[in-house]
Amino acid sequence: MQEILLLKNIRDKASAARKTLVLPESHDERVLRAAEMLTKEKTATVITLGNEEKIRLDAENLKINLTGIRVIDPVKSEKLSDFTNIFYNLRKHKGITIGQAKETITRDIFFAAMMVREGLAHASVSGSFATTADVTRAGIFCVGLEQGISILSSFFLMVYPGKVYSFADCAVNPNPDSSQLADIAISTADNHKKLTGEEPYIAMLSFSTKGSAEHELIDKVRQATKLVQDKRSDLKVDGELQFDAAIVESIGKKKSPGSPVAGRANVLVFPDLNAGNIGYKIAQRLGGAEAIGPINQGLKKPFFDLSRGCSVEDIVNTAAIACLMS
Repeated sequence: MQEILLLKNIRDKASAARKTLVLPESHDERVLRAAEMLTKEKTATVITLGNEEKIRLDAENLKINLTGIRVIDPVKSEKLSDFTNIFYNLRKHKGITIGQAKETITRDIFFAAMMVREGLAHASVSGSFATTADVTRAGIFCVGLEQGISILSSFFLMVYPGKVYSFADCAVNPNPDSSQLADIAISTADNHKKLTGEEPYIAMLSFSTKGSAEHELIDKVRQATKLVQDKRSDLKVDGELQFDAAIVESIGKKKSPGSPVAGRANVLVFPDLNAGNIGYKIAQRLGGAEAIGPINQGLKKPFFDLSRGCSVEDIVNTAAIACLMS
């Protein structure tokens, strides 16, 4: 129930923001149905990509109403030449030819990424058909990383009755270094606030709390904490903290007295993917949390990846999150 309320709130806020969303992969029935739902609920102004004649025929056969949804064919678009040249200039240092650039940009996910890059859409959601690797490449190559952020990462919203946490990074980066870990913390904190409205309290997690143990793995977390403090003095962050010290007030006061975060953390940054992936699944499967995500972050603009097993509702919810984060 708490997850449903949070997602409804996100969808309502996205609707009020009136953002433009591009959905490639319109050959997928789920995408067309999501486009219809997003338009009907006024969550976003939707653009779909592909052969217009085929899309409209598919929609007619599936009894999907495309009223209010713009359809763009990348192959016929007036932007194809501009996008090709931009992409060529972005990637020519890698030896790409202009012909290869054009071939790449005619792919729907890359065309969508260029639309987001050039401000023709605020966000994009894909991956119901394309692989995560392809979606990630399109995002990094075309949209690019946010200024001051060194890494694309992900987070989950972990929803409990009366409480929402953000867990990061639980899906993308196996072993971030201290600088990357700091950037993951900053991205997650900013997005936690956008999606929940809460002030973020960032716990940099470890198996030690404030010197209770010594190890090079702990050193990474301490260094990352210091980097967050140096880069973003406006954020409340503390580390290294054990999980219980981060979220249980009585333990936080005992283990880290005077900490602005201990015992009240809502953004939990794991030191590596082993810890993060195991942690969120324990919270979900044994702790009863509802997990929303993974949600990509770190790019200049939202360019999100879906599971290929996603439902129409998954696409709609992810689209609303993308719009709200733009």
